[in-house]
Amino acid sequence: MSTADLEKTPHAIEAVGTEGTNNGNASPAYHAVGEKGSDQQVENVLEHELTAHLELLDAAHQNGRLVVEIEEARREYGAHVAVKFKLTPDGKYILWPQPTEDPRDPLNWSWNKKMLTLVVLTMASIVPDFNSSIGIACLFPLAEQFNTTVNHVNNLTSNWSIFLLGPGGVVAVILVNVIGRLPILFWSQILGVAFLIGCTVAPDLATVAGMRCLSAFFSTAPQVTGLFIVRDIFFFHQEARMLNAWAFGFVVSPYLGPFLFGFLVQRQTWRWAYGIGCIYEGIVVLLIVLFVEETLYERDSKDRPKIETGMWARIKALVGITGYQRRHFHMPFWTSFWRPFLVNFQPQEILSLAYVALNFAWAIGINTTLVVFLQSPPPLGYSFSGDAVAVFYLTPIIATVLGEIVSHYLQDFFTNRYIRRHNGVFEPEARLWMCYIGSTLNFAGLMCLGGTLQNHASIAGLVFGWGLFTLGMMIIISAMYTYMSDAFPAYQGEVSCLFNLWRTFAGFAVAYFQVPWSEKSGALVVFGCEAAIVVFIFVAVVPILQIWGKAIRTRFSSLSGH
Repeated sequence: MSTADLEKTPHAIEAVGTEGTNNGNASPAYHAVGEKGSDQQVENVLEHELTAHLELLDAAHQNGRLVVEIEEARREYGAHVAVKFKLTPDGKYILWPQPTEDPRDPLNWSWNKKMLTLVVLTMASIVPDFNSSIGIACLFPLAEQFNTTVNHVNNLTSNWSIFLLGPGGVVAVILVNVIGRLPILFWSQILGVAFLIGCTVAPDLATVAGMRCLSAFFSTAPQVTGLFIVRDIFFFHQEARMLNAWAFGFVVSPYLGPFLFGFLVQRQTWRWAYGIGCIYEGIVVLLIVLFVEETLYERDSKDRPKIETGMWARIKALVGITGYQRRHFHMPFWTSFWRPFLVNFQPQEILSLAYVALNFAWAIGINTTLVVFLQSPPPLGYSFSGDAVAVFYLTPIIATVLGEIVSHYLQDFFTNRYIRRHNGVFEPEARLWMCYIGSTLNFAGLMCLGGTLQNHASIAGLVFGWGLFTLGMMIIISAMYTYMSDAFPAYQGEVSCLFNLWRTFAGFAVAYFQVPWSEKSGALVVFGCEAAIVVFIFVAVVPILQIWGKAIRTRFSSLSGH
């Protein structure tokens, strides 16, 4: 939005003379055209003008462009508009979104309460992929107990449970818009732990597969509602760091199962591994019950009902009664139903999701098949023991931790540099510079993995290659999650569920062909083709979004509303 946009706002009065010129540092002097107006007339017109200005500012925010620094707001919109903004404690930055005066507004919560909510949310986001990854450690014990092959167990259990994480997220977002964040978070974990218990006591492989798939479908809600909740309780200048922390949970979670339970299944039955998973998810449910509150706040409604307090009110909010009673203040079901489809077909979203999917796919494929490479006998694998494979899974865990730290500083560096160079204005495309680093690391990591597996070289090559790839993947996730969130600020949940859907659908397919193709053509061919795809999708997406992303967002600005 520019000064020209503001000039289109209808005025019943106009500024005249040198005293009426707005230099951004003082309020303009107004009088009615042709005559001096009364104080009441001037006040009414100023109020009308200010409302129009703030509506334009909100439109710019929803379209991704943000005036972040208060000095730029004074220059661009005038002091009479800028004075209305609520600022950070140092008075330098504008708070987006603007908080209300209501102490129950989640933006006004204490810092400790916000961080506790984020910690529980991150723990919950670990659950879906963590539960799925338990099966990776149990592949060989399950194949032995049920007298079948490792590939059959992998295809029947791990692959389909990963696949259903995607549709489960879409269903969760549709319901979150209608009845609120808290009840969906609560019930998703209740159902998830119930089906995981069923998996733990399953008498046959088909039941194990069915229970795993149902647990994945229902428990995936935190991986898509997290973006909602982070944006409900944190301001724009805090969001990138908090999204990094939340995303760390679901990025590291697929590696925890093989690491923790690779040792266990060598000494105890595989049922113990799933039993410990049930205990962890049960702890998450307890923390949700005790500490998490509803963050959906009817910010745009002046007639919002009073938030109830007390034990009965807490129970009603938790199980969804309150959300159902307040549904008239929320989004209609069919509106919520169509929103993911609407966002999915926006050009910048298609490009972004394709880029994410064709990077994340290899992360899922490596995680689900590398255990086969490591434990299979030569010429395919290394004949590693279960204990050795478990230790090996420390590699992506450490790399993910490093990726979270690096992403934290890269986000700050590129965002602040862009704001300084553009007079205090932020555009979502500032996030995309991180992808240059992430894609380079992904390419190098895949080539290193393929070459090492092909030539049965030192295990150090596998450690280095997987570490590079995981570090690059964390950087890309941090960049693209914040980019898509900034580009569609009114559609956080839809962005999150589509991110989850595309990554799981792409990763689901890789596990089917990676091992057989490697047996036929060699690992270097397979991983080399994957590395080539990483380069291609980077060149085809990132420069286009950087050059034409703003024009695309403006062209399709109909999605800027709620």
